[in-house]
Amino acid sequence: MYFGSHVSIRNGYHQAAKTAYNLGATAFQFFPKNPRSLTVKDFDKEDASSCASFCSVNSILSIFHTPYPTKLIPDNREMETQIIRSLVNDLEIAEACGSIGVVVHFGTTKKLDSIAGYTKMIDMLNNVLSQWDGNAQLLIENNAGTGSDMGITLEEMVHVRKLTDYPEKIGFCLDTCHAYASGIWNGENWSELELKGIELDYFPHLKAIHFNNSKYPSGSRKDRHANLLSGHITEDQLKQLLNSNILSTIPFVLETPKNEGISHQEEIEWLKQRSK
Repeated sequence: MYFGSHVSIRNGYHQAAKTAYNLGATAFQFFPKNPRSLTVKDFDKEDASSCASFCSVNSILSIFHTPYPTKLIPDNREMETQIIRSLVNDLEIAEACGSIGVVVHFGTTKKLDSIAGYTKMIDMLNNVLSQWDGNAQLLIENNAGTGSDMGITLEEMVHVRKLTDYPEKIGFCLDTCHAYASGIWNGENWSELELKGIELDYFPHLKAIHFNNSKYPSGSRKDRHANLLSGHITEDQLKQLLNSNILSTIPFVLETPKNEGISHQEEIEWLKQRSK
């Protein structure tokens, strides 16, 4: 199985891969550029190629995460144009680094009704992906339900993907904290959620898992990640996902706190010991 965590690109993409390797990781996540900027980055292609080569030689999988300001339902036309350019740039960087794809949060909006919001998001996805012909995919991540009901269910993920013009360029990222916070997973119903995912044809397109515990109870709608053994999700509940055959080839990437008593390196080792 593939386990790892989010790592910094402060010293470049190749060094980020080395950092993950030194943590004992076989998977990792990083930002393509400044996480607070939508500026198109003229990235170092040699550094990206070195990252791809290092990961290939060491059998490491990687994913990128879009910068924080990225929205699939932008507030205005100027922001829409900026986000489209930024997302295409993110995909270019991911491709150059040999990554599976780029995680982007399912869209939310308070300015439009839900149907108009879904329509805008599908238009955005079509606009971005019409400009993209590489292998890296956009990986849509489920929401925790903070401030909006949009992007919570597996049904939404699957239907939005099907309604785009380029479903083959879209995959999914499942965040366990978000699933728990939203209430679709309560810690006890993984078997039912797994069956639903099979029925919906969700799992063949699931490319990454953000493996996080939750600082708040199931259904709280609060997106606060906790370390694996310090949140409301129990060890046995986490192990149920780790030992799910349907998830056995998908990278598990930690987005847990690094300064709350346990390191990512220790958590990665815990994952290795608790998996089959």
